[in-house]
Amino acid sequence: MELNRSLQELADALGLDYCGTADLAPAKNFISEQGGRAAAAFPTTISIGVIMPHAIVDQLPNRFDPAVAMSYESHAYNIINQRLNQATSHIAGFLQRAGYAAMPVAAAEHHDDERICAIISHKLTASLAGFGWIGKSCLLITPEVGPRVRWSTVLTDAAFETHYQRKEERCGDCRECVDACPVQAFTGRPFREGEPRESRYDARKCQDYFKQLLREGRRPVCGMCVYACPWGRCLNINILPA
Repeated sequence: MELNRSLQELADALGLDYCGTADLAPAKNFISEQGGRAAAAFPTTISIGVIMPHAIVDQLPNRFDPAVAMSYESHAYNIINQRLNQATSHIAGFLQRAGYAAMPVAAAEHHDDERICAIISHKLTASLAGFGWIGKSCLLITPEVGPRVRWSTVLTDAAFETHYQRKEERCGDCRECVDACPVQAFTGRPFREGEPRESRYDARKCQDYFKQLLREGRRPVCGMCVYACPWGRCLNINILPA
């Protein structure tokens, strides 16, 4: 309990909006398949998140405006990812000094360019920590701000008090993120544990879209699935999804 308290105090000092721990055992097979033995060797995860600036996300329908694109790329992506990377480094150092093994995972780096994935899914660890559910966009949907959060992960053997508390999926029949995608990268299929990501999301379509934007001389900015989700937009319209 003392270790959990010390972690939360550090998270508060680092300005994190979300920080929680989870037992990785329920997802061990998936983690091993994606990240190999290096990731699967750790029994516990720390999931951290920073909320994107709502005033910037709300401008995404105008993302072809250079000022909007620059603002989103800088403040809702690059800077938050830097904050997350700094935070995971601090947390890993804190754990190592306490005698535990700890591996910080970069916020937005691929270890597998063919599958376009990291050593572990930050969205998965956030869902295991009980922060939300995986939506049809493959984003982590929080009940507080929808998908308007960027996530990162620390893998560790530290003896945190954890409990498996994945939230029930609450997207229902909503297809706002699916319909908002400019390249139709989402199938609209809800998340089902054990199913491959490809049954819901074609990551290559997103990557090719960003390359196309670069060829056109635009910043590689989209985020329409983040903008469109009613769980985030209800912040402004004061209406919760049904």
